Amino acid sequence: MAPKKYRQKQKQAAQQRQQQTPKPEKRKPAKFNKTLLIGVAVIAIIIVAFAGLALSGQLGGNTTPTTIEPTKVLLQTTAGNITIDLRTDKPITSTNFINLVKAGKYDGSTFHRIVDGFMIQGGKVNGTVSTIKDEIGSNNHNTNYTIAMAKTSEPNSATSEFFINSVDNSWRSGFDSTYTVFGTVISGQDVVDAISKAPATENPYIPGEISVPVNPVTIIHASIIP
Repeated sequence: MAPKKYRQKQKQAAQQRQQQTPKPEKRKPAKFNKTLLIGVAVIAIIIVAFAGLALSGQLGGNTTPTTIEPTKVLLQTTAGNITIDLRTDKPITSTNFINLVKAGKYDGSTFHRIVDGFMIQGGKVNGTVSTIKDEIGSNNHNTNYTIAMAKTSEPNSATSEFFINSVDNSWRSGFDSTYTVFGTVISGQDVVDAISKAPATENPYIPGEISVPVNPVTIIHASIIP
């Protein structure tokens, strides 16, 4: 049997080892971070909202309409009324025209360029109007009493100006492949003829062309009609 003192020393050493051994710490439950959760939720909502806008074509840079309902536009002018039936197969151009009509952009504007035996041009409005894409296609003909978008020589440069063909201009070289036809005058053809034959003077911007009206016809009001 081990001496008493030896046993006491062993006991003391065991007690010291037990005291020196670190006790395992109890892991505290993680605190619930409400602020972080709310932040994540807000970000998720924003992502979903932007995705929805992008898919619906309402986000900047993707506003191209794919279809429109049958629409007629009434131009009340100082020379009489002109009714235009817009083409549903030219949704970009027709929608642009509809939006300008609804915004009242054409009210008070004039037919500032008229050429007998050719066309009458109007739609020069105040302010800046974004350009739109051409919609030429295979069925684009500038025949008598059709309405088309005026533009520069550059593609996709049409904004608000338009012209109404007072004769069949589809025979003109490059005409149908340049100017988007987006509607037809279904009432008021006599008004178009009268405007085109009104007295005019030489256009300072187009040498030799007699196209500046002496008494410009004004669009009093443009509206969407049933």
